[in-house]
Amino acid sequence: MVEIIDIHCHLTFKEYEADRADVIEEAQAILKGVVTSGVEPEDASKALELAESYPDFIFVSLGLHPIHVVEKSDREISDYEEFISDNRARIVGIGEIGLDYHWIRDPLKIKRTKEVFKELLELAKELDLPVVLHLRGEGAIEEGLKFISDADIRKAVFHCFTGKPQLAAEICNENEGYHISLPASISRSKTMKKVAKRIPLSSLHAETDAPYLSPEPDEQHKRNVPQHVKVVYEEIARQKKSDFHSVENAIDANFERMFGVKLKLKR
Repeated sequence: MVEIIDIHCHLTFKEYEADRADVIEEAQAILKGVVTSGVEPEDASKALELAESYPDFIFVSLGLHPIHVVEKSDREISDYEEFISDNRARIVGIGEIGLDYHWIRDPLKIKRTKEVFKELLELAKELDLPVVLHLRGEGAIEEGLKFISDADIRKAVFHCFTGKPQLAAEICNENEGYHISLPASISRSKTMKKVAKRIPLSSLHAETDAPYLSPEPDEQHKRNVPQHVKVVYEEIARQKKSDFHSVENAIDANFERMFGVKLKLKR
């Protein structure tokens, strides 16, 4: 029986409004668990509600995506941080949080996202939770690595990693609690395949970032779903010249070590 994990998706997003229950039921057929990420206050509440409906299958990380940081006042962010703290027992991580130089170009907005990123790293330390990092755009991964190192963050997942293999190796060598997560779009990326080959299995996770980053060739017109995470496991096994079951067991162990969650076996 295949029992795999999607460590990062967005099941609350509008792309699932018409058939969310069906998508989750189909995911449950082959997945042991998923982590849905709340990216701003309203979305965070929806994520927690969804997890309540699917205990021991849907887990939640809560963060503030960089693109939403610039929309929020200091008071709104402070209230949201309090909300996250109040729901500490219901979440497995802080994220996604980080830097985005693809969508955010204005220097003042960049400064703002950096300030809030540091705040959220401190919150993660206070709550003793791992962080799930969104680092997009030129130099963002390198800068994010410095941020978490300076903040003495011990556990971090570089979500949807798009950097070079050498940078991935540097990250994993920096701290044994720093892991790389590869998305289903690995099927279309030579660089991601090289990362999968180079990085030790003990530092790898698999995700979909659904509804985004479909493994389908014409991905911009295809909605991704959590069960497509199987593509990542298959590609990691191919690059490692290993069998699927070995990869499955390794990533399962990585998940439990990173997020402190013991997933239940399906029957």
